[in-house]
Amino acid sequence: MSKLKNPVHMGTIGGAQGLRGEVRVKSFAEDPTAIGDYGHLHSQDGRTFEVLEVREAKNVVVVRFRGINDRNAAEALNGLELYVERDNLPDDDLDEDEFFYADLEGLEALDEI
Repeated sequence: MSKLKNPVHMGTIGGAQGLRGEVRVKSFAEDPTAIGDYGHLHSQDGRTFEVLEVREAKNVVVVRFRGINDRNAAEALNGLELYVERDNLPDDDLDEDEFFYADLEGLEALDEI
């Protein structure tokens, strides 16, 4: 995988869920279950993850990725941050005064006095 040009942090894997390779993910999407709706997820170390299933749990979503088929493989992902390319996120869903946090990073903040 090539490095993402403008990555947006979509979630962080918190640990394994069960024995079939599912993981608990803290999703930063407005709809937590939409974490896989914007294409494959990527880690900073270059790995790519295809979301096969997502379901809600208490404070997280439980995700099954292609190729992660057992608890050992799922446990190895603990703490991994997941990203998508900014261009994959829809701008047409935003109101005029709404922004993605990633679009605000690095901007200068001014105070009118």
